Amino acid sequence: MILSLPSPSTFPANFVLPLSRCTSCFQFDLPFQPSNRFTSFKWIRNARSTGRRRIACSMSEPNGDNEERYDVSEPNGDNEEEKEAHKNGETQSLEDSFEQSNPPTVDAEQLNKFSDENTDQTDVQNTDNIEVTSGSPLPGVKLQQLGDVIKLPKETIDILKNQVFGFDTFFVTSQDPYEGGVLFKGNLRGKASKSYDKISKRLQDKFGDTYRLFLLVNPEDDKPVAVVVPRTTLQPETTAVPEWFAAGSFGLVTVFTLLLRNVPTLQSDLLSTVDNLNLLKDGLPGALVTALILGVHELGHFLVAQNTGVKLGVPYFVPSWQIGSFGSITRIRSIVSNREDLLKVAAAGPIAGFTVGLVLLLLGFVIPPSDGIGVVVDASVFHESFLAGGIAKLLLGNVLKEGAPISVNPLVIWAWAGLLINAINSIPAGELDGGRISFAIWGRKASSRFTGFSIVLLGLSSLLNDVAFYWVALIFFLQRGPIAPLSEEITDPDDKYVALGVTVLLLGLLVCLPYPFPFIDETLASF
Repeated sequence: MILSLPSPSTFPANFVLPLSRCTSCFQFDLPFQPSNRFTSFKWIRNARSTGRRRIACSMSEPNGDNEERYDVSEPNGDNEEEKEAHKNGETQSLEDSFEQSNPPTVDAEQLNKFSDENTDQTDVQNTDNIEVTSGSPLPGVKLQQLGDVIKLPKETIDILKNQVFGFDTFFVTSQDPYEGGVLFKGNLRGKASKSYDKISKRLQDKFGDTYRLFLLVNPEDDKPVAVVVPRTTLQPETTAVPEWFAAGSFGLVTVFTLLLRNVPTLQSDLLSTVDNLNLLKDGLPGALVTALILGVHELGHFLVAQNTGVKLGVPYFVPSWQIGSFGSITRIRSIVSNREDLLKVAAAGPIAGFTVGLVLLLLGFVIPPSDGIGVVVDASVFHESFLAGGIAKLLLGNVLKEGAPISVNPLVIWAWAGLLINAINSIPAGELDGGRISFAIWGRKASSRFTGFSIVLLGLSSLLNDVAFYWVALIFFLQRGPIAPLSEEITDPDDKYVALGVTVLLLGLLVCLPYPFPFIDETLASF
């Protein structure tokens, strides 16, 4: 015989089930905690030959004054009809007695539903009380300030956790409010690029274009985090002055400084420029050569950006009366997909500029001046650049003597100026090309360290060089960053693009570093 008892889930509270056993009976004492009554079952095996068994049930008050007893006999196994009758009838009587002596039972599903509702209400209250996190790991993004604070509904967060993320992509362990969205912490599964694609597709299927996903590295513990924010908070900023007007104004001033830089007589007396504007035409060839290098530099950026789907703003050329121009400031107006795409765009400009500049520099050393005189400079000027000094030593040989003047094609000076502008933009600091390259190769934390080191080094150099002073001020106030977040910042770029980026950094270093080795002394060469 199987004694069927109600499932524990049907009782309104937990109960204790002590079991005592002897050779003639089993006794179950079931004290129900929320009730004042105690119920006991006694299963008595009758020793008579009839084989009948009885279940004695008694209910009593705690003081023992009132006790109710119920006796249920099991039918004889030989009579199936009697067994069925007893089973149906007496069991019903037993159930009726339970209904009379106990409070109405509550179904387990109702209990779970009630518990979930209370939990949801508590979660909503807790969410309302949580302070919204701001700052990293979304540096460089100024989220649009809307009229009302945007908070993701709990239902949306649950869908993100359970349906958008998952064991096969990013297993969420916790989440925190972040600006207008949510920052998820967890464990990344598989390659970051593939996981990002899967999560993005699921996010698109569930919510369309409502939200934007970022898969980043938490600067606090260097672990992957996922950030989901509404796209409405990532709208581009607007400026009071039209971008094209400001860029055009800077461009006109840069043209003037490029012309001025190639007219030595006007450089010594800037005030005389107003009375001698006709002399600016003498600086046109040099200005065109330097502008060509700058133009090729920017063209490289825009061509690669178009190929990778990155939107760039209008370039702002920065004028400089020392070298003609400090290059240009070009904003990235869209969110870059990954570090490899950023590396492609950032390295394309310097690679193009260095290529054209080196070709023109070599031609300047090889081609004699058209007037037979060219530009007369002291040989010590080539000590200012390791790259220019090394090429001059290689091509000019013993002609290059310490303390002796030398006549060179002016193309050397013009191309050198273009190379210097490229090199300055290749400094690994802030949002310069070099800063973006270092970020793409080594990550955000290493990039910030390079920026600090470069600013300190330029600050020390500014004590001896006025160009370094103006450049460190430009970086600190306009270009120190941080770089805006990429959609996926975890995957490292391909090795061939890393090699290009390192080449750009090395070329910039070679242009800026001095040439330390002495040329042949003129007095020694005379012997």
